[in-house]
Amino acid sequence: GGGGTCGGLRPVPSRFMACIMSGASSQLALFLLGCYVAARGVLAGEHRAADRHEAGYYLAAVYEHQPILSPDPLALTSRKQALELMNQNLDIYEQQVMTAAHKGVQIIVFPEDGIHGFNFTRTSIYPFLDFMPDPQVVRWNPCLEPQRYNDTEVLRRLSCMAIRGQMFLVANLGTKQPCARGDPGCPADGRYQFNTDVVFSSHGTLVARYRKHNLYFEAAFDRPAAADRTTFETPFAGRFGIFTCFDILFFEPAVRLLLGAQVRHVAYPTAWMNQLPLLAAIQIQRAFATAFGVNVLAANIHQPALGMTGSGIHTPRQSWYHHAAGDPGGRLLVARVAASPQGLVGADPAPRRLLQAPRGEPTCERDPREGRCEGAPTFGAEMMYDTFTLVPAREDAGYLRVCARGLCCHLLYERPAPSPELYALGVFDGLHTVNGAYYLQVCALVKCGGSELHTCGREVTEASGSFDFDLWGNFSTAYVFPLLLASGMRLETPDQLGWDRGRYFLRKRRLSSGLVTAALYGRWYERD
Repeated sequence: GGGGTCGGLRPVPSRFMACIMSGASSQLALFLLGCYVAARGVLAGEHRAADRHEAGYYLAAVYEHQPILSPDPLALTSRKQALELMNQNLDIYEQQVMTAAHKGVQIIVFPEDGIHGFNFTRTSIYPFLDFMPDPQVVRWNPCLEPQRYNDTEVLRRLSCMAIRGQMFLVANLGTKQPCARGDPGCPADGRYQFNTDVVFSSHGTLVARYRKHNLYFEAAFDRPAAADRTTFETPFAGRFGIFTCFDILFFEPAVRLLLGAQVRHVAYPTAWMNQLPLLAAIQIQRAFATAFGVNVLAANIHQPALGMTGSGIHTPRQSWYHHAAGDPGGRLLVARVAASPQGLVGADPAPRRLLQAPRGEPTCERDPREGRCEGAPTFGAEMMYDTFTLVPAREDAGYLRVCARGLCCHLLYERPAPSPELYALGVFDGLHTVNGAYYLQVCALVKCGGSELHTCGREVTEASGSFDFDLWGNFSTAYVFPLLLASGMRLETPDQLGWDRGRYFLRKRRLSSGLVTAALYGRWYERD
């Protein structure tokens, strides 16, 4: 699969609709004779709940899927056996599509690895792969033209689901593509194997594909020679971009796609392994939506035993999400989303400037890169495999600064209610080298795992300590992702954030529950 480092449904506003799969729906035949007639009959007879959608909004759905997995993904199987397994997952997909259709959903996103599972070898996954034509070259409707290509049973079934539900459908599957011996990149077995997202229109036409670029320990798949920058047009919200899981942490293709293609919405299949305190799935999903001012439709796998859960529909200002490590089964989320998302950055017409640090602030006697400041004794602790320099936040109010290399992090805070819990402000400026290599600049206020300093940086999900604070840093990168997580895996919205006098800041007052993490997660892509 692709990981990040790849409770129940949250209380939600009345505008939000949460749907849970119930009952069963009839399975589409794999080989649907007379598919055209059957599909048109469904189109004619299906009564949709939302013939008239409110102008300027669309209904989106994501499904957090608990996949039915191969008992032995390393074993060699036949195509027939592979299809039997995948059809069990596709049965569930079809049920969710029909549930969503009755709600008037216009686009649904399913997770990475949801159809075939994960932990295959290059050889053992082969029977699970569909042949994948390039939709930029070939116009094809698999449901209406089922015999056009061999080994496309999964694509045909997804296409028919899109027709039945009368919605755009985004799913992830494994695909194969023959290559010529003269191709210098052609693998020895004569084929490319890709981790692929596909997009079908509401008429069942294959309109886009995306092949995952930043693989996360995926021996079964090849990395495309050049990154796909895939977009697709919708009649209800304009242009969407699409990428997969680990891609979200890299410039190519995720950031470049948003910079150059006028993309306001992202479809995001993922199989993300949560890693607190900085990279839980819902944290990075929401942070990406906020940082770039886009809507993110994120569907994750539900495998709590592997640390995989956390899906959501995120706008720059609001999220509808699901993070449930203890819940069995999948979860369908549906939300009404603005077709033109309004960014959080600069939303206040008269933003207050950054609070000034109090007089007598600690000053560094030595080189700030050493992180030693008079009056602010620092300590080192490991956080997500990186050694952070931290300073404890022991007082009921105060100002803290901690530096590492060229990055200095500042915190001005008050704690409205006394709490015995230990918090610390940490800084990291360097190359992350575990489970991937990428350069980070991070300022993080975190709840420690216990009362001792060495527990700071551990995974924590519950907290009672409340903070009102300004957090800021002199980042060298323009790409800073705001992370704000409260007790019980609750996402919080910053009151203000953005650049002020060359520093990026996040301000928050009156948290809904205890603070787990408040962080500015900077990615310095040029130093990867």
